[in-house]
Amino acid sequence: MQTGVDDSAQAQTASRETVMSKYVYLFRASADDQRAAMGTPEQAQRSLQAWLTWIRDLEAKGHLQQRGEPLLPEGSVVRGPKQVVTDGPFVEIKDMVCGFIVVEARDLAQAVELAHGCPMLYGAGSVEVRPVGALAD
Repeated sequence: MQTGVDDSAQAQTASRETVMSKYVYLFRASADDQRAAMGTPEQAQRSLQAWLTWIRDLEAKGHLQQRGEPLLPEGSVVRGPKQVVTDGPFVEIKDMVCGFIVVEARDLAQAVELAHGCPMLYGAGSVEVRPVGALAD
């Protein structure tokens, strides 16, 4: 059946409507909150299960771009033109970045909505949602 609309034009319109952008979720918590979330072996197991369930759901719905990695609290910061090195833990920050993942979403609003299911939010942690920029060739 002829619709009068070129099929390639329909395909282009459909692909424009489903363009996804990348967003990074930075998981933040204080060292105390992170320890409390892990607490007993049972709490640690429940926490792990909640994270796996949430990540698998993002993956099943086509939003998970990169699983990311948990970050350890140790580290160093290199600052300024004199390249001053400060070793952690970083007392000047209240919440440290505990890990990250990268998701795909239509826009920032959808990326924020997807973050609402994050187990980090069951306690005092937070999820920072940031768009990922593209490098010019």
